[in-house]
Amino acid sequence: MIARTTGAAIRGLLVALLVLTPALYLPVTSTNGTEIVVFLAILAFFLTFAEYNSSFPSFIEFRDAPPVNRLRFVGLMSMVTFLTLICKNAYTPTSLTTIFFSFGVGVANVVDFPYSPVRLIILMLPTDASAPLIELVRISASVAYVAALVTIASFAYAVKVRGWPTGNGAFNVWTNLPLFDPTKGGDVVTRLQRDGRLNICIGILLPFLIPALIKLLTDYADPISLSNPQTLIWTLSAWAFLPASMIMRGMATLRIANLIVEKRRAYSTAESTQTA
Repeated sequence: MIARTTGAAIRGLLVALLVLTPALYLPVTSTNGTEIVVFLAILAFFLTFAEYNSSFPSFIEFRDAPPVNRLRFVGLMSMVTFLTLICKNAYTPTSLTTIFFSFGVGVANVVDFPYSPVRLIILMLPTDASAPLIELVRISASVAYVAALVTIASFAYAVKVRGWPTGNGAFNVWTNLPLFDPTKGGDVVTRLQRDGRLNICIGILLPFLIPALIKLLTDYADPISLSNPQTLIWTLSAWAFLPASMIMRGMATLRIANLIVEKRRAYSTAESTQTA
């Protein structure tokens, strides 16, 4: 009980710190910006604490199947931290922010090529965007996208090499997939495989579809202003993190489906041996 409560509190504090990171280092343009950020941090703390402190799951998946959520958090925290330091370099450059900005320039030179998701993000900007803003968006989008790819590769390593989730004991479908109803029609394996493939396909397409959709919506609504550094950080982090999270969920779901198939095959073989 004490260990679970302590772990839930630590997780809540880390998530709250994630929400506060850009506001701690960058200027707040809105008069109510500080109050809003603090409120969101407190809300994130209580939601995370309540989820991990409860014995009954609600909406967070794979909470008892590390390192899925740990990799998600590290990936998102890396994106937010890197982008915060890169944006801070435009206001009050230091030796640390200069290092991260130079690193971002090198990453952007590799990732920014024709028809890449990063190039689509740049084309999403209004025609009157200034050259410094375009360069900042280009660097930030490149770093966020690479961080997402590294997060996906890390989970792929955990699945293929480390054999996730077999190293963590029995996998509880009810606890780790609270939104999945195994009794809701059809074979469980078929449904898990379908959901896994669908998540992977959507995750791969989203980095290309989101900029195109935003570009289309600018004809009917005011475009998102990325000149605000905090808006830029959260927009690009969401653009990179959501597809990565969906791909990881798809990989995890396919892995669970394969484990069920192996269990069924082993049970069928054992039953055949006993009958013989």
